[in-house]
Amino acid sequence: MQLHASRTVRILLWLVGSVSLVLGLIGVVLPGLPTTPFVLLATACYAKASPRLHAGLLNHRLTGPMLRDWERHRNLTRRTKTIAVVSMLVMVSFSIWSFRDRLIVQAALVVLGAVGAWVVLRIPTRRH
Repeated sequence: MQLHASRTVRILLWLVGSVSLVLGLIGVVLPGLPTTPFVLLATACYAKASPRLHAGLLNHRLTGPMLRDWERHRNLTRRTKTIAVVSMLVMVSFSIWSFRDRLIVQAALVVLGAVGAWVVLRIPTRRH
């Protein structure tokens, strides 16, 4: 695969992809921070910046199937979206309960959870 972007653009794409991947990994354990959109963004950035890192994500045992499916169809199944939104709801609810004495933290969690769900729900849905 030949890269056509300038070196500066590739470096910026690598940086954005790396930050997105880190945020996606943090989103696995931090309620309200969506994992899937960040990993998708990282993959898109790496596709233009680093074929090696792009291939690494596509061939990873955990991220590979989802990312190959995304690159093939550019949408998510209803099942995937349901699992993502329900797991966010469960984790955000647990976190809100954990911070029951801190109204500002609870409000921030509600906002982050709503943004995460909104991002996932805006991705096109396919039947199967």
